[in-house]
Amino acid sequence: MSTPRPLIAGNWKMNGLAASLGEVRALIGALEDRSPGCRVAICPPATLLERLACSATGSALEVGGQDCRAETTGAFTGDVSAEMLRDCGANLVILGHSERRAGYGESNSVVASKVEAALMAGLEPIVCVGESLTEREAGTALSVVTSQVRGSLPAVLAGRIFAVAYEPVWAIGTGLTPTIEQIEEMHRAIRETLTQMFGEAGRVPPILYGGSVKPSNASEILGACEVGGALVGGASLKAVDFLGIISAA
Repeated sequence: MSTPRPLIAGNWKMNGLAASLGEVRALIGALEDRSPGCRVAICPPATLLERLACSATGSALEVGGQDCRAETTGAFTGDVSAEMLRDCGANLVILGHSERRAGYGESNSVVASKVEAALMAGLEPIVCVGESLTEREAGTALSVVTSQVRGSLPAVLAGRIFAVAYEPVWAIGTGLTPTIEQIEEMHRAIRETLTQMFGEAGRVPPILYGGSVKPSNASEILGACEVGGALVGGASLKAVDFLGIISAA
């Protein structure tokens, strides 16, 4: 069973206007020159998704959404379905991000239903899991995260292409970073859970690390055991910073 290439995905969150597409064009040009040994994706806000996808056509850059509704259509003002993301040119989607879980009350079952919708639309899910500082300090981080993995990944994922992103909530946007030992411990626990759920197929999906990844720490983090890429926040907004992380993969 072949090991997939690392995935470096940029989550722009609620950042980016039309002028930001200049950063995308710079990134695409750089990727053409260096042929990276990893997959590279950007997940922009929905307002930029189609334009970014058009700019990325024919390039090595992949495009993803930041969330989707489980339903395909309906009276859900302001929401976006997986089919709509696919129609805009996306091939991936981030689901279960800690900001969605905490700010919008998304449960594991809600995330799992979104994963199913993404698969139906032909999107590759990046499913996020992670613990809070309180849970980390209480010594329950491993049980919390593995429970999220079990509850957020439906059985239909067996044999499908997807990724899990571990994001220690307390490290996002704070500048704090777990030790390499802590990262490896969690990634190993996630891998063990995946193999328990999906058998040998559970050894295939990359486990991304997401928590204040930047050029200065990317090489050490990406070299850690069971780290198969990164989900990058602020450092993905500027081509030069994002390239620094891509180069470390």
